[in-house]
Amino acid sequence: MDFLNFSDSPLQVQLCFGRVIENLERSAMDPDNPLAEYEKALLLETAKIPQLKHGITDPRQVTDNLDLIHRLFADFFPKALTLNEIKAISLPYSGLIFNHTERFKNILNAAGIDFDINIRDFGDHQFYVSTCCLVLMRYYHVPLDFSTPLFYDIPTANGVVKHYRILYNGDFVDIVPTEKSVELTSEDIELLRNNYEDLALWKAKFPPGSWIVRGFAIMSLYDATVESAVSLLKEKLLGINTVDFRESIYSVFQSIYQIPDLAIGFTVFNQEEGKFSPDTFGQQLPSFMLHDTVKVDVRQILCEQSYENLIVKKVYFSISDTTEFYAKNSESPLAAKFLSQGIHSFILAPIVKNNYLYGILEVVSVRPKELNSINANKLAVVMPFLTDTIERLAAELENQVQAVIQEKFTSIHSSVYWKFNAEAQKLIHYRQLGEAYELREVIFPEVHPLYGQIDIKGSSEARNASVQSDLTKQITALLSLLETIEERTRHTGMFQTERRKLSSYLTDLAISLKASTEQYINSYVENSIHLRFNEVKDPECAAYIDLYLKETSKETGDFHASRRRYETTISVINDKMARIIDHRQEQAQTNFPHYYERFKTDGIEHNLYIGPSISPGKTFSLTHLSELRLWQLATLCEMEIAHQKLKMTLPYPLEVTTLILVYHATIDIHFRLDEKRFDVHGSYNARYEIVKKRIDKAFVRGTDERITQPGKVAIVYSSSAIEDEYLGYIQTLQKRGLLGNMVEKLEVEDLQGVSGLKVLRASLHHG
Repeated sequence: MDFLNFSDSPLQVQLCFGRVIENLERSAMDPDNPLAEYEKALLLETAKIPQLKHGITDPRQVTDNLDLIHRLFADFFPKALTLNEIKAISLPYSGLIFNHTERFKNILNAAGIDFDINIRDFGDHQFYVSTCCLVLMRYYHVPLDFSTPLFYDIPTANGVVKHYRILYNGDFVDIVPTEKSVELTSEDIELLRNNYEDLALWKAKFPPGSWIVRGFAIMSLYDATVESAVSLLKEKLLGINTVDFRESIYSVFQSIYQIPDLAIGFTVFNQEEGKFSPDTFGQQLPSFMLHDTVKVDVRQILCEQSYENLIVKKVYFSISDTTEFYAKNSESPLAAKFLSQGIHSFILAPIVKNNYLYGILEVVSVRPKELNSINANKLAVVMPFLTDTIERLAAELENQVQAVIQEKFTSIHSSVYWKFNAEAQKLIHYRQLGEAYELREVIFPEVHPLYGQIDIKGSSEARNASVQSDLTKQITALLSLLETIEERTRHTGMFQTERRKLSSYLTDLAISLKASTEQYINSYVENSIHLRFNEVKDPECAAYIDLYLKETSKETGDFHASRRRYETTISVINDKMARIIDHRQEQAQTNFPHYYERFKTDGIEHNLYIGPSISPGKTFSLTHLSELRLWQLATLCEMEIAHQKLKMTLPYPLEVTTLILVYHATIDIHFRLDEKRFDVHGSYNARYEIVKKRIDKAFVRGTDERITQPGKVAIVYSSSAIEDEYLGYIQTLQKRGLLGNMVEKLEVEDLQGVSGLKVLRASLHHG
């Protein structure tokens, strides 16, 4: 028979109570057992229904014998706890649940006769793989942490949904293969371990009906409404622009507060203007403080007490009885506004990050006394997620604003502004005449390109090392904390699965750092361990937990110290290099106007373009090009020398390498309207871009040595005339004390599509 809710299963189910009956038989034979006679009578009654011991074949054999089953399981379901525990007999993922405790019955009765109890988000795929994993664990003894928490969502009599975590005790379940089962090798198990999504593979290794699950399980539920609601809230916040977002958020907070008609609002605070306004993220939540007002000064809404709490101190403000409060504070516009909407108790919670007030969360009820300063503290479990979401949305909005500014008001480098200005004036002129005008492509022909970069050497390795160091420190501390909690609470094994997982992460970190390592470790720690800290009630353990959580702060915590040092290092290097070249650029523009752009990556890159088309009002000569080339070489030397002085003060003493690409011919550049940047124009100019993209990773011909080396400037070129020109620049800079005496002439290995390049390498003078 099939007691499962799913049509396709690798398991044949044999529900039976053989072990319970066998234990009862042994107990009844004990001469010292005062209940022996009662148990013998119970066994005689049980013997009349052999299916209870050997295998139930029809669900009616359960329903017709519920009283007998209840007496058989009296030791498992103590009468004194029947109103406290939420328990029943079942099998993992089974649709048949019986012998409920009184509390379980009361919960189901309150849900109504039409309520159908089902595991949340548990589909055919998850069921099939989960039952296969049950076989792997119980029969093949494969350690697997295969299942996410399972929940029943059950409404109360007043319609508030509560969330119950499902736990199965499978000690009385046996797994037996049939003739259809497939004997698995270690290779098969490893293949399955790495292919959760491949249902066809699981069905091939575990054909339908190929295993027997025999026995029964004790199912226990515990009320995890708050924890589950927080998890659902995080999920809903990711889809803040979905159609049902408001209803979803209302449902989450109603579950937390157990108030069926609780409503949630949000009002944005504009710190620069000192005004409240509706949210600018799609207005998915109403603003009860504003109601029908678009934007208003905070002083016109808040009274002195609420202003002090929300704006100055940035703490909760709550009123348990709006009518009573208004009677004592008739000048309060906030109380008047809420009463006009039938709101008789409310909590206002500031959304604050790094002391910046983004807005006010509003929790409101139509009844007095339901919301107050005590249950305002329930918001503590959700505020971090709300704060992070509002911060993210504000950042996204700022990016959108910047995109509009970039699209409509993008700044153009002064050297080429004149040409964009002329084209824009033409567009405006024709629009005023009511005529169509298509913007012409902005092209600057026959310009000399100059490219250079200061690259931070080993930045990726340094970042990986910082991540490994921080995560290793955090996991080590977390393992110690979990062991301390288990010892103090005398709950050995409470975090056994988590400690085993964390130990495996330590092993992974000791070997290498993959691209996704940081993400999946952080996700596991936050979602599987931090949430469980709510289960710990011991005050001293709670203090240890608080100390640990304090160190997880990205801004100040010790578990992010190495990453902060790395980010500080990159930022300091980039800022120092950028300041030098930007300052020198102001001087270079006085020589002859030229186009200049730079980029911050792991280092500083820059492009320069000079030629008569850039500044047609001035007379251009190759002398101007020579002066700019010398300026570029000198500036890059100054930048690397400055870094050598800076290096020993950095958290990570990273090296930099310097590269200049000298192109022998002029090219045409054009402004790409789709990307709002300059690019080479025409296929015949593409070689320059190809060389530029590939040269920094090139090797010296016949060696495994990179052409770029710390302490040396690499000048890449292709013609002897360029070589002679730059040897002259090198001599000039040697006299200035920027370059040392060592100069190397080397050949560059052939690149894909590019050959014949050479490199001059000149040592920097560090005296």
